[in-house]
Amino acid sequence: MNDRLSLAPDSARQLATATKTAPQMLGTTPRYLLRALPWVDLKSGVYRVNRRRTFVLGDDRISTHSDGGSPRVVPGDLRELPYLRDAEESCLTELADAFTEVRFEPGQVLAQEGDPADRLWIIVQGRAEKRVTGRYGEEQLIEVIGDGQFFDLGAWTREEATPYRVQALTPGLALCAERRALAALADRDENVRASMTAYASGNGFRPGAEVPVDLTSGHVGEPDLPATYVDYEDTPREYHMTLAQTILRVHTRVHDVYSGDFDQTRQQALLTIEALRERQESALLNHPQFGLFHNVAPGQRVQTRTGSPTPDDLDELLSRVWKQPSYFLAHPKAIAAFGRECTRRGVPPVTDSRFGSPLLTWRGVPLVPSDKVPFSNGVRANGSSGSAAAVGTTEILLMRMGEADRGVVGLRPGEVSDEVEPGLSMRNMGTDQKGITSYLMTAYFNTAVLVEDAIAVLQNVEVNNYHDYS
Repeated sequence: MNDRLSLAPDSARQLATATKTAPQMLGTTPRYLLRALPWVDLKSGVYRVNRRRTFVLGDDRISTHSDGGSPRVVPGDLRELPYLRDAEESCLTELADAFTEVRFEPGQVLAQEGDPADRLWIIVQGRAEKRVTGRYGEEQLIEVIGDGQFFDLGAWTREEATPYRVQALTPGLALCAERRALAALADRDENVRASMTAYASGNGFRPGAEVPVDLTSGHVGEPDLPATYVDYEDTPREYHMTLAQTILRVHTRVHDVYSGDFDQTRQQALLTIEALRERQESALLNHPQFGLFHNVAPGQRVQTRTGSPTPDDLDELLSRVWKQPSYFLAHPKAIAAFGRECTRRGVPPVTDSRFGSPLLTWRGVPLVPSDKVPFSNGVRANGSSGSAAAVGTTEILLMRMGEADRGVVGLRPGEVSDEVEPGLSMRNMGTDQKGITSYLMTAYFNTAVLVEDAIAVLQNVEVNNYHDYS
C-alpha cells in the first residue's frame, strides 16, 4: 500500500537536469615554473648560448659504484683531478684501486687542521663540515661537503699540512687514497708528473674562470696601455627543441551525440593539454641533459649543514645567486620544513602574493612550490645503534630569470602549425574506418641557463624534522 501524499524525490529527478562541471583532473598543479620562466620564441628551433672562453671544469664530484657490496671509485671520474685530465686509463685504474673504505660517525674528526695531508678523501655517503681557526682564534665554518665531494686535493698533491679541520656531521662512508699511491703514479708516468708540478706551482688559470681581459686603471703618469680582445668559446652550447607528445582519439559519434553542454573533443583536448604541460614542467627540471637540476655548476652546489633547510642554508644559496635572484623552487614538503625551522628560530618568513596565490618569501625572494622537484624517501642508519630512521630528502633551486639579466629562460618555437597554445599544436590526423578521429598533440620546449651563476641548488635537504614546543 502506498502511503505517500506527494511525488517522491527519486521520481522527480527524472524531470530534472543536473548542473554539471567540466571534467576535473587531480594531477593538475599550478605549474609555477612555466608561469615564472621568461619565454624566448625561436624562429629557427635552435638557441645558441655564446659565452666568453672559459677553462675546462668538471662537475667537482668523483663517482663511485658498488662492487660486491663495497664502494669503488669509477676510474674515469678521477679526471676531476686537474692533473689527471689527460692521463691514460691504466693510470686512473691503478689509482682507483688504491682507495680503501673508511666508515665514520657523527662528530668524528676526519682530518685535523695542521696535520700532514697524507690521504685524499672522497665522501661516498654522508656529510661533513670544513672548519678553520680564524685570525683571532675563533672557529669558522668554511663549507659543508657531501656525497661525491673530495678533500683536500691541493694539500695532498703538494704534501702540505691540511688547511682546515674536517668533522663528520652524519654517519657515513668514505674512500681514501694514500699520498704514496699518487707518488708511484707520478714516478711511472712523466706526463702525470709534469701536470702535477704545474698544478702544485699554481700555474694556469682557475678552472671555470673566464679568460681575462687585460686592462689598466689610474690617473698618474703615462703608462703604456695594454692591448686585448675578448675571446669566445669555440663550440658554444646549442639547445634544440624537445617535446612531449601523444595521439588523442575521439569517436565521431561521441562528439556528435554527447556534446550538448560540453564539446567532447574540446574537453578531451583540454585534459590532454594539462597532462602535456605537467610533463613539460617535469622535463624542464629533471631531464638528464637540459633539466635545471642537471645544469648547476660545481661551485653553485650547497650542502645543508644539519639536513633540515634553515635560513642559513637559503642565505648561502643567495650568496651564490646574488645578482638579482628571482625565485626559489622547492618541493612543498621542503617549504613546509623551512617554515618549521623559521618558526623555531622566531623569524617567520613574510608572505607575498605572486601568481594570484600567497607564497612564502625569504629575503624578499618567493619560495615557489612544485611537486616535480626530485624527492626521495629512504632510510638512514642511526649511528652506532644500527637502527634505521625514515628520511625524506629533496633539493631547493634558486634562479635568476631572463635574457637581459643573463639568467634562466624557457625556449619554445615562435610559431607551429595548428597551434592551440604557445608552443603546443593539435593536428587533425583524419578519421579512420571505425569513425575515430585522431589528433596529434605536441608540446615543444626547452630551457637554457645563460651563465653559471644564474642558478644554484641546496642538496640533501631533509624534510621530516619536527620540533616539540610543549
